[in-house]
Amino acid sequence: MATELHETIFMAKQERHKNLFLNYKNLNIFPVELLKDEGLQYLERLYMKRNSLTTLPDNLAQKLPNLIELYLHSNNIVIIPEAIGNLARLQSLDLSSNALQLLCPEIGRLRSLRHLRLSNNQLKFLPPEIGDLHELETLDVSMNQLMSLPHRLHRCLSLQNLTADHNLLCRVPRQLCWLHRLNQLSMAANRLTFLPLDLGRSRELQFVFVDNNVDLKGLPSYLYNKVIGCSGCGVSSQVLEGDLREVPGKALSQALVGLSAEVKVVGSETENVVPLEELAMRTLHRIYHHRPTDPNLLPPITLPKSLLDLLQFPLGHCHRCSQAMFTIIYPKLFPLRDTALAGVHRRTTVSFVAYCCSSHCLRTFDLQG
Repeated sequence: MATELHETIFMAKQERHKNLFLNYKNLNIFPVELLKDEGLQYLERLYMKRNSLTTLPDNLAQKLPNLIELYLHSNNIVIIPEAIGNLARLQSLDLSSNALQLLCPEIGRLRSLRHLRLSNNQLKFLPPEIGDLHELETLDVSMNQLMSLPHRLHRCLSLQNLTADHNLLCRVPRQLCWLHRLNQLSMAANRLTFLPLDLGRSRELQFVFVDNNVDLKGLPSYLYNKVIGCSGCGVSSQVLEGDLREVPGKALSQALVGLSAEVKVVGSETENVVPLEELAMRTLHRIYHHRPTDPNLLPPITLPKSLLDLLQFPLGHCHRCSQAMFTIIYPKLFPLRDTALAGVHRRTTVSFVAYCCSSHCLRTFDLQG
């Protein structure tokens, strides 16, 4: 095997190969032949799946400077060296099915990276620097131990496919609603209790899979007519018997039990006065919403950071009039059985929840309209 490996690498050097396949070679350490002399300056794609590697060399970028794709699926890699950030041309990195517990912040220096696969590891968190990957299109972090996603993920403006199935996630950062290129979001088998109010408002988002989140009782009505997966979500069917369109009510309060803590008031149809704090935030938003989201360019107003964050990323927009909402919502439930998707998801008990900015919009909003 050693002789065969040596001959394969020697041939790749001699003929200036761009692709090198070292899958299923029983490798315990990174082959030193790849790192000798000038290395493989012409190599663009390196396949090393199904080996027993535990780490990567620090001089990987120095010896393989033109790597575009690196496939390390199914090894025993525990740690990625900081020098990984020096692979300036890298576009695809597959570290699925390893033993990663930490991901170094230097991963954010891979500014050309378009596909990052980290599924089936032992990651408990992702570094905020993930948000510096502005060219990233695919991120797969399924089957880890993540309890949250970094808020800076919304800076990955090219992100199209986000997969985070089988983790310990309790919430989805509302900033993800601002990823206008996101086409598919999959967060099945987590601990989600609610979804961001604006999820699905972007026309690009077409596929949402949140199956087997047992405490998830409501889906934002922006997901209506999109391809959704919600089997195994929600409460028992008995809770949803009767008319759920009236606010308030036992079924409604249960459906909204996990609503974001940032929503301070859940309004009812009988209320006609919007709180002063909400009116102030709406006014500021109308004045400055055309400005960039860079906090350094926001108006010179002394506000707590929590309110500044709300000003940049409203909790949601009214489903009827698109008014931005910050501290109060007026929810309206539509049982799944009353929608066109009822025949597709017969076994689920979840409802669609519409969010309105006032009692007037609450009364006049219709999911079918």
